[in-house]
Amino acid sequence: MDCKKVGKLIYELRKEKNMTQKQVAELMNISDKTISKWERGLGCPDVSLLLGLSDIFGVSIEGILSGEINLNEISGGNMKNIKFYICDKCGNLITSTSEASISCCGKKMEAAVAKKAEDAHRLNVEPIENELFITTEHEMKKEHYITFVAHVKGDRVQIVKQYPEWDMQFRLNQVGRGKLYFYCINHGLFYQIV
Repeated sequence: MDCKKVGKLIYELRKEKNMTQKQVAELMNISDKTISKWERGLGCPDVSLLLGLSDIFGVSIEGILSGEINLNEISGGNMKNIKFYICDKCGNLITSTSEASISCCGKKMEAAVAKKAEDAHRLNVEPIENELFITTEHEMKKEHYITFVAHVKGDRVQIVKQYPEWDMQFRLNQVGRGKLYFYCINHGLFYQIV
């Protein structure tokens, strides 16, 4: 841990929040002299204090330890760049339109990599008026099912959550050509063009 980098980051985060050293110190039950010492790079926060700093400044502990917060370039919100993060412990689904540092159930998550759906995993898509009628022959049992389906177009995403024991059939608004993403708990993330 580079105390100078950590101290500089703490200073910048404190200024960003328009807080004084004393205000930060009071929230953490420590002296303002300790905050001053950190900001001057003369010492680093004790491990037991990192969670408090993380909560106060709204940054990850990893960011504090490294002494830098890396910002993504502005992507313009293009949904074609969507990334799906699926927690293998609780099934939580998180999306982003660019790289993100995401964790769930205490573990850092990586974006799922979509594979092109082959016949065994393709969804049935039938255009009906202004909608897409989606069905599947895929097994929908607790030990093997599709957890979500998402239709992605440049400016929008529609996500439908699925559950085991349900017959998967639903309608989505047809918003033009795009990709249909779906996640099988046993085989991962797939896509097909619609």
